[in-house]
Amino acid sequence: MRIARFAHAKGMSFGVVEGEPGAGSQGLTIAEIEGHPFGQVKFSGARWALSDVRLLSPILPSKVVCVGRNYAEHAAEHGSEVPKEPLLFLKPSTSVIGPRDAIRLPIFSKQVEHEAELAVVIGAPGARRADRAAAERAIFGYTCANDVTARDLQRSDGQWTRAKGFDSFCPIGPWITTGLDVSDLEIRCEVGRNPEEMEVRQLGRTKDMVFDVPALVSYISHVMTLLPGDVVLTGTPAGVSPLTEGDTVSVRIEGIGELTNPVVPVA
Repeated sequence: MRIARFAHAKGMSFGVVEGEPGAGSQGLTIAEIEGHPFGQVKFSGARWALSDVRLLSPILPSKVVCVGRNYAEHAAEHGSEVPKEPLLFLKPSTSVIGPRDAIRLPIFSKQVEHEAELAVVIGAPGARRADRAAAERAIFGYTCANDVTARDLQRSDGQWTRAKGFDSFCPIGPWITTGLDVSDLEIRCEVGRNPEEMEVRQLGRTKDMVFDVPALVSYISHVMTLLPGDVVLTGTPAGVSPLTEGDTVSVRIEGIGELTNPVVPVA
């Protein structure tokens, strides 16, 4: 099942995306559900063509918990060791944006980079001090994410809050896919100036994570309680590179879909 959050003429709703993704939103519909998606899904009866609504970030998390250096080749490209335990940091909820929303380049940084990642969405009842089995049960589904990073500030600050925390620095979407085996999926990031000239910058597989998804959720839950709707970013493969004004960046994960965002300067 693919769960989206979307804006329509009468407001904002969650819905189930119907049809098979192919050429963008062509042929896809979205069926509105009542309330939030964490309980039993009940349809309202309203339905739209996906092209007639605006997709929003599929969830509004209370926090985004991120994992650094969870792919050995990415750690190596920055001259860093693979950590012996998951390396955690946070992105604020205000950094979250949805599909097609603009990534805004801050005036404080000269080197903003993309980081394509598999994102985990926590479901009800959340996770607190969960073992591996309980961590797996706590997972509602998965989506695409871009852990946008001001690399020069990450180096100069010595910690990552400012570099990772700017408004618009956490695109997620286009929807949450449930019931998916994420043990070996392709993660791809493409950057370009138009759809015909997109360059592959990152290409990896989730099987190459140092710590897999259940291990990460369990570990995090022993540090902080994960609430329904919280998001965990699981690390990025090698190949991160700068974004510039006018770029479009696309994160695509096998079995989930594609998250695309334009890059613009701060207004």
